[in-house]
Amino acid sequence: MTDNTAAPSQELLPVNIEAEMKKSYLDYAMSVIVSRAIPDVRDGLKPVHRRILYGMLELGCGHDKPYKKSARIVGDVMGKFHPHGDSAIYDALVRMAQPFSMRLMLVDGQGNFGSMDGDNPAAMRYTESRLSKAAHSLLEDIRRDTVDWQENYDGSEKEPVVLPAAYPNILVNGAGGIAVGMATNIPTHNLGEVIDACCMYLDNPGVSIDEIMTVLPGPDFPTGGTILGMSGCRSAMHTGRGSVIMRAKAEFEDMKSGKQAIIFTEIPYQVNKAKTVEKIGELVREKRIEGISDLRDESDKDGVRVVVEVKKDAVAEVVLAQLYALTPLQTSFGVNMLALDNGRPELMNIKHVITSFIAFREEVITRRTAHLLGKARDRAHVLIGLAIAVANIDEVIAVIKASANPDIARAELMRRSWDSGDVLSLLQLVEDSGNIVSGGKIQFTEAQARAILELRLARLTGLEREKIDEEMKELAAEIAEYLSVLGDREKLYGILRAELLAAKEQFATPRRTIIEMSEFEADIEDLIQKEDMVVTVTSGGYIKRTALSSYRAQKRGGKGKSAMDVRDEDITTELLVVNTHTPVLFFSSKGQVYKLKVYKLPLGAANTRGKALVNIFPLSEGERITTFMPLPEDETLWDSMHIFFATAKGNVRRNDLSDFHDIRASGKIAIRMDEGDKLVGVKVCGETDHALLAGKSGKCIRFPINDVRVFKSRTSDGVRGMKLAPGDEVVSMSVLGGIATTVEERYAYVKTTRRPEERSDEGSQANGTRSFDSGLAASAQDDENAVKEITLTTERFNELAAAEQFILTVTENGYGKRSSAYEYRTVGRGGSGIVNIITSARNGKVVASQPVNHKGEIMLMTDRATVIRCPIDQIRIAGRSTQGVTILKTQPGEKVVSVVTLPEGEITEESENAPGKTTDEK
Repeated sequence: MTDNTAAPSQELLPVNIEAEMKKSYLDYAMSVIVSRAIPDVRDGLKPVHRRILYGMLELGCGHDKPYKKSARIVGDVMGKFHPHGDSAIYDALVRMAQPFSMRLMLVDGQGNFGSMDGDNPAAMRYTESRLSKAAHSLLEDIRRDTVDWQENYDGSEKEPVVLPAAYPNILVNGAGGIAVGMATNIPTHNLGEVIDACCMYLDNPGVSIDEIMTVLPGPDFPTGGTILGMSGCRSAMHTGRGSVIMRAKAEFEDMKSGKQAIIFTEIPYQVNKAKTVEKIGELVREKRIEGISDLRDESDKDGVRVVVEVKKDAVAEVVLAQLYALTPLQTSFGVNMLALDNGRPELMNIKHVITSFIAFREEVITRRTAHLLGKARDRAHVLIGLAIAVANIDEVIAVIKASANPDIARAELMRRSWDSGDVLSLLQLVEDSGNIVSGGKIQFTEAQARAILELRLARLTGLEREKIDEEMKELAAEIAEYLSVLGDREKLYGILRAELLAAKEQFATPRRTIIEMSEFEADIEDLIQKEDMVVTVTSGGYIKRTALSSYRAQKRGGKGKSAMDVRDEDITTELLVVNTHTPVLFFSSKGQVYKLKVYKLPLGAANTRGKALVNIFPLSEGERITTFMPLPEDETLWDSMHIFFATAKGNVRRNDLSDFHDIRASGKIAIRMDEGDKLVGVKVCGETDHALLAGKSGKCIRFPINDVRVFKSRTSDGVRGMKLAPGDEVVSMSVLGGIATTVEERYAYVKTTRRPEERSDEGSQANGTRSFDSGLAASAQDDENAVKEITLTTERFNELAAAEQFILTVTENGYGKRSSAYEYRTVGRGGSGIVNIITSARNGKVVASQPVNHKGEIMLMTDRATVIRCPIDQIRIAGRSTQGVTILKTQPGEKVVSVVTLPEGEITEESENAPGKTTDEK
């Protein structure tokens, strides 16, 4: 019976899966690092680029030869050296032919090889290629035993391990690649500067990196542009890592239409021009960049030209700064100078790279010289044999004639001893030890015997014999030179230097990238003019900024003007006057805080609606901005100041202002509030200040800021600031200066500054004077049941007058008054407060209560977007328990929703005399 069971073809061995995975992964990682992604520091090439260049040399695609189809080159390289996809080979070839990718192109391409707009190259069957002259310098002397060779993937061919590289290609053309666990990103540099740095090292191997940077300051990109500052370059040169800030080159042109245009003629390295133009268009449509009227790309084969037309009322420098800040026209190049050195990936600084290249070139020149020395000696050895044969020509001819075949003739020539004549001197000259010399006789070697048998009769003439002698002398000189080079390192360095300078003379071009020595660009704020702005927010969540100058001043009792177009259900809720450089904190209904400079808010005309806040801040669903607070422009003051919060339910909290210094674009938690509560005010305050909380029912409370401890947490809802009656809520919070007076002094001062006659609420117009009524007398006595009357000295009266503040209170029906802050006594926090203003049916509820300066102005806004600017000194000074006077005549159903104090000095002659200005109405 036959056993049909087949024997196993191979033995199965158990392995540890963890060890096997580790070994396999490491093998794969090293294969990617060494054989694919990381360039060699010696020639600056990855294997695919090296194989393409060598394959083109083998194929006869020299710079002085006709172009060949790229498909032919790709197929030849793929079949012989690089058994990967044809697209990988073609992409690598294309990059070496792109003038915007390579500082010194290695492939001379004919056809469409792509563009800076990201356009793909034509298919390889349509394009043609050949080596450039610069590539020949990388391949020169490759056949002179200058580099090691290895078998290709199937052992059928030999390929070079590295190219001889006559210049530091790794610095000139840079490299980029991602391996396993590491990556490289080496920028391009100027060939002339790189060679100067190499020569500096040859002169002084101990040269410092700072000294090298005097001739090689930084990268030089093929697309030109500008490098901002030396810090990134310095870090890259010293450590091998750094971030180099690149910026497009821009020029300003005056157009026939009277506008200015920004012309970009160079863009940062590796930036897609078409996508950048699209990005600018998107930013203009989103109104993140304002002031651009037209945008077009006029680039052609002669160079880059992107035109940005600026509106007549815009500042071109500001638009340019915004383009740099928001588009890839300013970007960074992350330098990571990782390369293979002796087969090991290493992060190198600039000196390490130069040292490695010089050592490699020293090896190349040594091996080349030894190779040439061997060739010269071999030739001299043959010439010695020919010289002896010519000297013994008759006997040589006889031996040849007597031999039956060439092999016998060669053996006979080698067996005999021949008269050397004057050849012994030649032997000594060329240091040839191949011949056996005995008693003035010489025996031929096999190489000499073969050369004699192949000798043509024409070489036997006297002239040819002289040529042999001349060639012998030349060879002797060459051999002596080669030996001196091999024996003298200084001489070898001299050759190295000469070859580097020859490459510089042949290929160096002027620097394209300008390096601005300033550490960084000017802040965009430096280019934006300081201008007072009115910031308005609607209940629907829209915001805008408008130049304050667009609102003309009116007298008290005017009808105002429209501030924006609003929908029926959308009313204006917030108004703030600041300048363009002021940082503003925006607080949301969920207790988040965001920070933005005023100039970054959307600019709109007085009657426009603005931009939705959800498109400016990352607000979550249901979240809205409830209040905002301007900060001091001088950030050095923030550490000594506090921020004070007040909510509608009467809670207050104090934090260090420095807690809100660093606020990311995504926002930051500011305060935690109970359900139904909201922020009504956030102010910057000092340790000696007082807080004034005003309720909508007409009561208010004043207490020292230091009654509220400084909270370290931002998630607390604080402590009670004011006890509110049912249905009442805090509508306004202000910060006042501390009162350094006694009750008696305040009473005496208020009594002294009153006018004796009584006036009705509507019958008194101020110009800074006070009116007297029964309510004022009563308010002066609120501090104590019995106040002792005193007489103030003139000096003390003047001190109190200088420190006096006035509280402006405005109601929803457009009425208001000013009262001395001395009438608001200081109590402990948490009380019910005192009367602030009478909230009669005529007045309505309180909208705001805040300190003012009689030389300034106020701006009122209604829920129908009507705005009025009114001088403060036209508003009557009255006691706390009064009704006030008309500030804005509201229409039926119209309510005042916001009051803001304007800076002193905003009323100009032009605004006072503006046409259509309303007059005071009785």
